[in-house]
Amino acid sequence: MSAAVLAKLLAIVVTVALGWLAGRLRWLGEPEADPARILSNAAFYIFVPALLFRTTARVDLAALPWRMLIAYFLPVVALMLLVYAWQRRRRGRHGALPVAAPAVRAMSVGFGNTVQMGIPMAAAMFGEAGLGLHLMLVSVHALVLLSLSTVLVELDLAHDKSQREGGASLWATLRSTLRNTVIHPVVLPVLAGLAWNAAGFGVPALADEVLQLLGSAVVPLCLVLIGLSLAYYGMRGQVRGSLALAAAKLLAAPALVLAVAHWGFGLGGLPLAVMVMAAAAPVGSNALIFAQRYMTLQAEATAAIVFSTLAFMATAPLWLAVLGRLGS
Repeated sequence: MSAAVLAKLLAIVVTVALGWLAGRLRWLGEPEADPARILSNAAFYIFVPALLFRTTARVDLAALPWRMLIAYFLPVVALMLLVYAWQRRRRGRHGALPVAAPAVRAMSVGFGNTVQMGIPMAAAMFGEAGLGLHLMLVSVHALVLLSLSTVLVELDLAHDKSQREGGASLWATLRSTLRNTVIHPVVLPVLAGLAWNAAGFGVPALADEVLQLLGSAVVPLCLVLIGLSLAYYGMRGQVRGSLALAAAKLLAAPALVLAVAHWGFGLGGLPLAVMVMAAAAPVGSNALIFAQRYMTLQAEATAAIVFSTLAFMATAPLWLAVLGRLGS
């Protein structure tokens, strides 16, 4: 692993540690006041929407490498749906899992840290050409995976509500799901950004500056939030589940992307390497924000982020070796 990637990983660990220290020393208040949730809401309702709107409003849809994007997101979405279906079946059998748990766990195995870790990794390992391809993936990463997770969780919540209220009609459940999905701090700015993009308005300079300023707060805020969550929730009882999520993200996701992209779509060389290493990135901090939003498995999501980030130091060289043998 390159020195640049290791330096970025160390910076992430230090920032998370500062968040943990703030939580242990109660700089932001006692756990009962739930400062972690306040920060999460700030990210979910202010900073993430600004980032998503700016990204979708500015992306050049015509220039996107659609074959590469389909080859990447098809296996990632399939893995998420598989985890979701498995967890939903477990919940149906035992009823111990929260309603939002299947979607939250699906989010953890699909949504990677493609920004904090992915961008320096792509730049250091693949140069400017590889970074450009990686940024193409990043430009629609949240659009696809956050939107999918939102649809799944809102569908489950609407279905659960209808069951508790005596069984509403299928149309009522779908209508509630659609309303809550569209009027959502993740999906709504994405749809608004795409509509703005399609209209060809362009983002005014002042608005773009404001959106960029707000969006730039997402990364440090999320990392501090991980540290706070570690201090407040701990990891007791979370090791087994979080290790399984970390293994799925670090091993299953890149393996599926490699198989589908290489043998299914015939991709190789630099595009394949960029895709596999993007899929091999550790669990992204948005998984915790998503868990916080639905007050479900926050401790498990936090532990999965920490374990997968640390284990990434071992799994990244493994995937680079596999790609090297494949290209030789």
